[in-house]
Amino acid sequence: MGAFILLIVIVLMIDLLWVGKNSHVVSTKEAFVWSGVWIGLALLFYLFLLYWGHLLHGIDNMEHLLEVKNRFSPGLKFRSTDYEGMLRDYRQYMSLTYISGYFIEKTLSIDNIFVILLILRGFSVPLENYKTVLFWGVLGAVVLRFIFIFAGAALIHRFEWILLVFGAFLVFQGGKILFQKDNHHKDPHDYAIVRYLSCHFNIAKEYNGNKFWYRVNQKLILTPLFVVLVLIEFTDLLFAMDSIPAVFSVSLDPFVVFFSNIFAIIGLRALFFLIANMVDKFRFLSIGVSILLIFVGLKLLFHTWLNEIGFTPAYSLYFIGFILVGSVLLSIAIKPKKRLAFEARKSN
Repeated sequence: MGAFILLIVIVLMIDLLWVGKNSHVVSTKEAFVWSGVWIGLALLFYLFLLYWGHLLHGIDNMEHLLEVKNRFSPGLKFRSTDYEGMLRDYRQYMSLTYISGYFIEKTLSIDNIFVILLILRGFSVPLENYKTVLFWGVLGAVVLRFIFIFAGAALIHRFEWILLVFGAFLVFQGGKILFQKDNHHKDPHDYAIVRYLSCHFNIAKEYNGNKFWYRVNQKLILTPLFVVLVLIEFTDLLFAMDSIPAVFSVSLDPFVVFFSNIFAIIGLRALFFLIANMVDKFRFLSIGVSILLIFVGLKLLFHTWLNEIGFTPAYSLYFIGFILVGSVLLSIAIKPKKRLAFEARKSN
């Protein structure tokens, strides 16, 4: 496990020391290239799990394989009876649950991008500072996810009924998003954490390059960029309450959940710049996200029954892909109706 954590650290350092060494306005072309790089890296990890996934748990004999299977993959039905064949079945199951979790997290992260964009615009963050604040936001998200995922996995294995709580929560959240109005996001200045920082710290009115703070006569002055960073971390914490239980719906393996989350988060910054200028075109995406949350919530609520009838991770992957592609295609194909002239005058 340590080697894989080291891999994540190396990737983040490449992002910091090479990709993100200079603050600048990221072009669509650059965002597209790096989105491709991060997605490619996630797919390479899928191939790694497909051929060598047993190394994550150090499986080296039949007894250990069955122990890991019973603990983390109760829905797995072996098609082979020999050790090598069962190991192959386990790796296929593990890689499929990983890629399903990755696409769940990727889909939910798009909704997260909308909120981040609202925060950045609400605080009038200069475009050249987007890259810096998003890097540190992603780094903080990685640390938070690591803590949440392994703590959640420990709780699930000790108290299995927590899966039912997660499922009910996700169904509630999905229904809430589905039936609320389009303009549901709060003004970023209205968050309690922003008001707290404003009351207890000295916050400059103007940005100071890409600095989060500076000192004047030994007095600490926070810049608005620091407030933005704290708010982004706070909102990611809220999104983690949806995304982590959602990924547990396809796998109880904390390694699978962790890496599917992390590979999706690492590409979040590039994905942000890729779709930031197209955000208004995905008008049906919030509906897709709500349907996805309800789906994974129901999976958690009925996971025992679904395992008994042979509901495999492949079915989840097909449904996730259908919802993601469908919501994007509908957003492109169906244009918003123009308001009639009298309706416009009435609103004025």
